[in-house]
Amino acid sequence: MSLHLHDVTVTLGRGESRTTALSGLDARFSPGALTALVGPSGSGKSTLLAVAGALLRPDAGQVLLNGTDLATLTDRERARARRERVGYVFQSGNLLTGLTAEEQLLAALSLTGRSPRALRPRARALLEEVGLGHRGSHRPDQLSGGERQRVALARALLLEPELLLVDEPTAAVDRTRADELTALIARTTHEHGCVTVVATHDPVVTAAADTTVTMGAETRQTTA
Repeated sequence: MSLHLHDVTVTLGRGESRTTALSGLDARFSPGALTALVGPSGSGKSTLLAVAGALLRPDAGQVLLNGTDLATLTDRERARARRERVGYVFQSGNLLTGLTAEEQLLAALSLTGRSPRALRPRARALLEEVGLGHRGSHRPDQLSGGERQRVALARALLLEPELLLVDEPTAAVDRTRADELTALIARTTHEHGCVTVVATHDPVVTAAADTTVTMGAETRQTTA
């Protein structure tokens, strides 16, 4: 498994407000490795995540996920890739009000044609893996910010994605929970072998990363 963004350019907005978010970006991401995207606000971190996850089509360049160029797929093919090949953990967690932690993991299966009953044991195992096996029947308003992020991580891993994209995972939790969540993401990446890309301003996340991509006027990639 691998992700390679080759010569990717993305422009956003129209007319006088049109800006270049990514310009000729070239970066490689390896399986089983946690890559931290760092840089100031507006440097293109969120845009890179959106392009890598087939949420945004680049104006130019290739987005190669295990050899498949996501940029050239039809809208239907891109939607399928998002459902079946990519896991997302958004900054807010994006949990569904009224559903329990276990139901959060199973709710999206109707879009994939997979049986919730068949995957219920895996859902429970993932909640155990993220330390929430005892909280499976709790709704989002009964969970802490860190617990909601853990549920979101377990949900993203349910279908064993090739690519895991995480946006500012520690922004809304205290330092202790942030450290725990960082360690969990790193361990999950190494154990599951997925390509993991995390946009962050947190130096603790950066320190835990195997590779760092520094966004800005001149993007550079370094390995720990």
